[in-house]
Amino acid sequence: MTWAIGDLQGCFSSFMELLREIEFNPSTDKLWLAGDLVNRGKGSLETIEYIYEHQNSIVSVLGNHDISLIAAYFGLKASNETLDPILNSPRVNELVGWLRKQKIFHRDTSLGYCMAHAGIAPNFTINDAIYYANSIENHLRADSGAKDWLKGMMQTPKKIKFGTTPKENEIFALSSFLRMRYCFEDGSLEMTQKGSPSETKGLVPWFLHSKRKEIKEKIIFGHWSTLGFYQDQNVTALDTGCVWGGRLSAMCLEDGRVCSVLCG
Repeated sequence: MTWAIGDLQGCFSSFMELLREIEFNPSTDKLWLAGDLVNRGKGSLETIEYIYEHQNSIVSVLGNHDISLIAAYFGLKASNETLDPILNSPRVNELVGWLRKQKIFHRDTSLGYCMAHAGIAPNFTINDAIYYANSIENHLRADSGAKDWLKGMMQTPKKIKFGTTPKENEIFALSSFLRMRYCFEDGSLEMTQKGSPSETKGLVPWFLHSKRKEIKEKIIFGHWSTLGFYQDQNVTALDTGCVWGGRLSAMCLEDGRVCSVLCG
């Protein structure tokens, strides 16, 4: 079976409990992880080590917290007490090197699903998503230039618009894959609001934008803990706030079953 799981954020014990609950067998099953593998949770090192050791059975997309780890590794931003064990590990080069090779966007037409940590910008076609994801992945994987490229991407404007300069378009694409929640009517991204749709007026969730381009596959995403589990005919949101004391959730892609565990 293939199970998609929401944001782990280093909640290793909850991750292991969920795998027991779904009876995950790495010899026969697959996991899709929706990003934010690490950070904030106390078991970030154990989490990334487990995923690394079982990488043949796991597809991971990068989340904003995973990019924060890469940025801290490059010395572009400060670390913290939950990332320090990874950065101080004797395997740090191996683990971060592997992390830099993970996907931004994953698609499986046979299963009818695709996945990005925060979603796909409403003005992107599937070909746009593939193009910009490939470009970002190539930058992060480069033997030289990855640090300088990432430094140039670390901008946090309150509003990000597509269709300006090539660099700004890359910032838009990276932000949409990693940090997007709400959009303005023109499709530009609003980057400050984190509340649930019921609490936020005057903005539209990206997946409900009236001009969102049609994508055949259903989109799996995480990132939005205040949204919680959400599902309609186009998307499934799986961040149910584990690191905040909520739940860790998984969905079987073959039959739609949903399973979750309380986080402690």
